[in-house]
Amino acid sequence: MIYVVQPGDTLAAIARAQGVSIARLRSDNGLPAGQPLVPGQALVVLRPRETYEVRPGDTLYGIAGAAGLTVNRLLQYNPTLAAHPDLIPGQLLTLRLEGEPEMTLTVGGYAYPHVVEEVLAGALPFLTDLSVFFYGFQDDGTLVEPPDGGLIARAKAFGAGLMLVLASIDGSETFSSDHVSRFLRDEGAQDKILAALLPVMVEKGYRGLDVDFEYIPPEDKEKFLAFLGKARDLLHAHGLVLHAALAPKTRPDQPGLLYEAHDYAAVGAIVDSVLLMTYEWGYAYGTPMAVAPLPQVREVAEYAVTEIPPWKLQLGLPNYGYDWTLSHAAHRRARVVGNQEAVTLAARTGAVIQYDGQAQAPTFRYRQDGWDHQVWFEDARSIGAKLRLAQELDLAGVGYWSLMRPFAQNWALLSQTVRVRRGEGTL
Repeated sequence: MIYVVQPGDTLAAIARAQGVSIARLRSDNGLPAGQPLVPGQALVVLRPRETYEVRPGDTLYGIAGAAGLTVNRLLQYNPTLAAHPDLIPGQLLTLRLEGEPEMTLTVGGYAYPHVVEEVLAGALPFLTDLSVFFYGFQDDGTLVEPPDGGLIARAKAFGAGLMLVLASIDGSETFSSDHVSRFLRDEGAQDKILAALLPVMVEKGYRGLDVDFEYIPPEDKEKFLAFLGKARDLLHAHGLVLHAALAPKTRPDQPGLLYEAHDYAAVGAIVDSVLLMTYEWGYAYGTPMAVAPLPQVREVAEYAVTEIPPWKLQLGLPNYGYDWTLSHAAHRRARVVGNQEAVTLAARTGAVIQYDGQAQAPTFRYRQDGWDHQVWFEDARSIGAKLRLAQELDLAGVGYWSLMRPFAQNWALLSQTVRVRRGEGTL
């Protein structure tokens, strides 16, 4: 369940009233010791239905097996174990939670190689696939490889699948129309990149390729589709899959460089799965608003299912928010904030969190150094609304951009509401 903090609440009083431990409430919501609660803050409350006290000689595999659980499910119920798996005699583990998962979804997430290991460990028990961001290419088709060994090892240790992300990002670390256009107009470069990718994917254990080409010039749309077709044929011949990330469209003729080459029907007919990048309505240089307001997210998803089979679709979920400076400094670039970081900021500045009923997202204002600020971010309520939308439209699942920032209550929410599809079956 989700509890919304009221003025005067304390963690001890909430824990006592809800029948859970303070430590569990703090862990499930990523609350640092000493951080005060914020009025309007959402807390995920998980109530154990069955517990086990660790004995000398116990192992995760032994405890899980005896309880009829997979190790990953045990880690989902006990999130601190993923990063700290050494068991301590007397430690109390949760074996069952009250209530059963409401939905079954695939869950994906993107991470750079420099992700903090403890943050990644908190997410991995919940992932169908970890998407490694990113592999690039030079104009001549030379593959640019990231140092992905650590990510691969961690994903394999948790039994998550691996997706290799090929992104049209140039040497300045931005998505480039010129860069992707040159590539799409050079079949030799395309053949070279695909020939280089295949052995890398096979050797490293990637199960598929995720093509993230953004800001494609409209005149290159057919060349983009041809490249996807070529990639699919090569991958399928070797038992691998093709995935694509698509901009959030609401109609087929939507104008704009971000949208025009992303033909939902044509791309959906080629690839095995699609991530709908349903975020960035609120963006760094824009007017303060929710990053992924539910009405806009719904509009994209409802259009997408008219063009692409829902079982191919993943709904994009943002694991971040923005802190905008208001007043006459509104032209300043908003600062990216993590969702847990946003709550810490609200606590530090004495803000009150409001939940916008239309956007289905939390927000607050504060003043610092003479400037007014507004923050929009995500919490368990806003993520829950998007999960329910994915379930309502019978989508395959969801995908998080990105896994680089901690979001403990998100994973706590999933542990109770979502049964995660895995490559070898369902957890």
